[in-house]
Amino acid sequence: MRIKVSGRHMDVGDSLKAYVDEKAGNLEKFYDRVQSVEVVFEQEAGKLRCELIATADHHATFVAKETLDDAYASFDAAVKDVERQLTRHKEKHRNRKHITDQENPGAES
Repeated sequence: MRIKVSGRHMDVGDSLKAYVDEKAGNLEKFYDRVQSVEVVFEQEAGKLRCELIATADHHATFVAKETLDDAYASFDAAVKDVERQLTRHKEKHRNRKHITDQENPGAES
């Protein structure tokens, strides 16, 4: 998986890049078909904005944007949002052919 870290109007330090590489690498646990992750940090009005874009196969794109006082906190919030999106996408596409009796109450057992 490719991970790209960049900054607009700011310099992204080595420790932040290492933190992003570690945490973004864990996104494969939630959906194994993630191909690339792009993280953009932007300084705006004294706050730091983090935009995380994860790309998976079949042109699936997952985007999260968070603005907080700390770069690490904004990145963590964006990762949590993308994790939720990846989990929902995985459940939606992997379980679409398996209908349980609870989902289909008219079916007889």
